[in-house]
Formats: sequence, structure tokens, C-alpha cells
Amino acid sequence: MIEARGLVRTFKTRRGPVEAVQGVDLAVADGEIVGFLGPNGAGKTTTMRMLATLIQPTSGTATVAGCDLAKDPVGVRRRIGYVPQSGSTLPEAIAGDEVVDHARLYGVPKAEAAARGQRLFEELDLPGLWRRQCKTLSGGQRRRLDIVMGLIHEPKLIFLDEPTTGLDPQARANLWEHIRGLRARGATIFITTHYLDEADALCDRILVIDQGKIVGSGTPEELKQQVSGDGVRLDLADAANAPAVSKIVAELDGAVAIEADGATVNFRIPRGGSVLPGLLRSIDAQGIELEGVEVHRPTLDDVFLTMTGRSLRDEEATA
Repeated sequence: MIEARGLVRTFKTRRGPVEAVQGVDLAVADGEIVGFLGPNGAGKTTTMRMLATLIQPTSGTATVAGCDLAKDPVGVRRRIGYVPQSGSTLPEAIAGDEVVDHARLYGVPKAEAAARGQRLFEELDLPGLWRRQCKTLSGGQRRRLDIVMGLIHEPKLIFLDEPTTGLDPQARANLWEHIRGLRARGATIFITTHYLDEADALCDRILVIDQGKIVGSGTPEELKQQVSGDGVRLDLADAANAPAVSKIVAELDGAVAIEADGATVNFRIPRGGSVLPGLLRSIDAQGIELEGVEVHRPTLDDVFLTMTGRSLRDEEATA
């Protein structure tokens, strides 16, 4: 459904050229949900906009929905649905009219467009809003309206750029179910996200992108298996004991990524649960009191940390 090789996009700035996407190769098969995971500014949206024909690649080639990106951009546009990060509706327009007009651009008859639109309004929690002005909708409602616009012509390839941004937890969960339903009916979905739980819950495969380059790919489980060991967190009663605990941890066979942050010591180690009893005995023998212990299996944030040296959660918290 999507095949891209060596995609590059360079932007000109006052400080000189900036290579936002640097030689991206990717493939998306029919019927897959593939996620593009990375922080803001990593190149996710730029790559998606190239594949959706909204901006031209500086170099590289791609075939999207059976059409050559450079030779047949109109063919690509006819076959895809695209939901951008920013809204695509006019503030003064009536929501239902926007949906119908958008569908008619794709050759959908007016009556059929209205029927489809009203069904999507029900499925995406927009009942009773068909005749409302777009400017009177809440942020979450406008976001769901954007999604209706991208789905109204029933495309088989759907690009969703951060689709759940601005949605409350219930609306996010409902949209996830709708996306799974689209895949069950034969659609292929390419989604950008910086939400770790979203990528983990929805995607058949994940492409990890950082600073314009794909640094990892695989199923969520395959990516997690690349991370060495379980994560262990030790919460100390006294932060002054963190150096001593770190030293004890360093003596464990296989312990890596040992970090002390105030009264907390974090590290990774294979089979974390099995080594914990001996570790706790060693800490207790030093007269050091713990307030809490946590062992967790690798997460997608651990994957991103391993591949880039930075935590995706921390990146988003400071964005």
C-alpha cells in the first residue's frame, strides 16, 4: 500500500538548510495499522505530508495506494483519506454541510454523503451536532469532525496525524475502537503519534523516528524485546543512601543503566523479579530503609530511551 525509499525533505531557513527528513525508507502492507512514533519535531508530520502529496520530497521515491508519488499525485489524492493535525473546517460553516461538500469532491452523491456523515457523527460521539456552526464546537468535537472529513469518502488508505490530540480518555478509547473497525473492514492506516499507550494498543507495527531518521521498527513486542532486561525502581527513605544503593546494584551481574535521582535508584537487569530477594537482603544488611520497590517489563518508552538516549515521556513533558 505504501513503499518509500530514501525520502528526504530539506527546508530553507535564515540559518541555512534544515534536513527535516533524512533518507526515510518504509513499507506499509494492505490491512496494516502502522504507527510513526517519535517526539514533536522528529519528522513524523513532514513524512506524512510528503506521502499525502501536500509537500514534495527534496529527493527519494514513493508509491502510495498504487500510484507513483511524483508522477501521479492526483491519483494518490483520490485514493487516500488524510486527517491533519490542524483543523480543516471553516469556523462559520455548518458541520454537516462541510462533511457533505467534502464528500462530493470525491464524487459521493449528496444523499449518500449525508447518510454516511450522520452515521459517522453517531459513531464518533457527535450526535445532535450536524447543523451546528463549526466555531461553536469544543476542541475535542472539532477534532472528531476533522476525522469524519477524512473518512467520509471511505478511502482504503487513511493517514491520521496525531488523531487523538485534544480528546478526553473516553473519546480516545472510542476512536481506537473505530480505527480497529476500519482495519477489520479492509482499510490500511498510517498513524503518527507521540502517545506510547496509543502506539502499543493500536499498531501492528511501529516505526520509531528521531531527528528525521527511522531508528527502529517492528511489532510492539519485537521492539520491547530489544531492550535489555526488566526495569527496577527503588524508592529510598533517605536520598543520602542513593550512592550506597547504586554501588550494591552495580555489583549485580547484568545490571545496566543505573541512575540515581534524589531518593530513587533506577536500573535494568535480566529477570528482575528473580534477583530482587537477594538485592533486598543486601540493602537491608547495610541498614538502608526502602519505601517502595517496582519491577516492570520493558515499555515503548524504554525502547525509545535505548534507541535515542532520551525518554519520550520526558521529551513530551518539556515540549
